Amino acid sequence: MLKPTAERPGRLTARPPGRRASELAALRALVRRETTRLIASPAQTGLTLLNPLLYFVVLGTGLSAMVGSESGTGDYMMYVYPGILMMAVQMPALNAGMSIVRDRETGLLRAVLVAPVRRDTFLVGKCLGSTATATAQSGLLLAFAGLAGLPYDPLLLLALLGELALVAFTLTAFVTLAAVRITRIETFQSALGVTMLPLFFLSGAMFSVEGLPVWLAALTLVNPLTYAVDALRQTVAGAAPGGVLPAGPDWGGWEPPLLVELLVMCVLGLAALALAARRFSRAA
Repeated sequence: MLKPTAERPGRLTARPPGRRASELAALRALVRRETTRLIASPAQTGLTLLNPLLYFVVLGTGLSAMVGSESGTGDYMMYVYPGILMMAVQMPALNAGMSIVRDRETGLLRAVLVAPVRRDTFLVGKCLGSTATATAQSGLLLAFAGLAGLPYDPLLLLALLGELALVAFTLTAFVTLAAVRITRIETFQSALGVTMLPLFFLSGAMFSVEGLPVWLAALTLVNPLTYAVDALRQTVAGAAPGGVLPAGPDWGGWEPPLLVELLVMCVLGLAALALAARRFSRAA
């Protein structure tokens, strides 16, 4: 907006953009930066999806006839499909954290932070951009829903895509929280390697968590991935003809419904991002 200045009446000057506009512009730029990387590297996207796709086609097909009827989970391909979708979300989320640590080591992060925007704006933009990237990559695996015996119902695919976006946000927020606390890329990779694999297998992604020892069952209840997998599985079982829904998390004899599990993931993701932003804004 142009307004006359007091020093030179009648002279019009441009009013500097507001702080909120600057923050929003920075957010858009950071999200665009992450999504541009996805578009510019289709080969990397394909390699990222190769691992979960091999698990789904090779392992799922090989184990379907062997464990499907004995485990009480129905068709194993349908059972494991939600876990495969979550596996496809994990790698882009991990890459988001590694890029923060790498940018800090190379000095690029310090150069970015001299921009006249809040530090937590950078972190939120990075998280949102990585969420969009992870959602887009994992959403490509929805094209293989037919192999799991699912109909290509637009409402079902949209519901799964929305849940994948929430899962991607929660995972990215947790990885971002780890990235702002760990300064060395080697330590960061080792820490994620130690934690993410047990969390994945204790989520019920590949096998049922029923009948586990008490201490392992307790770990599944505090595992965020448990609620992510079960939310996706509830959606899949509700849309598949004859789909069998195995037991989910047990809160003292009560199994939380889908909306409660989505709320749990949302709260955990927002809490992790808030803690990461607070830590990052105080870092030197």
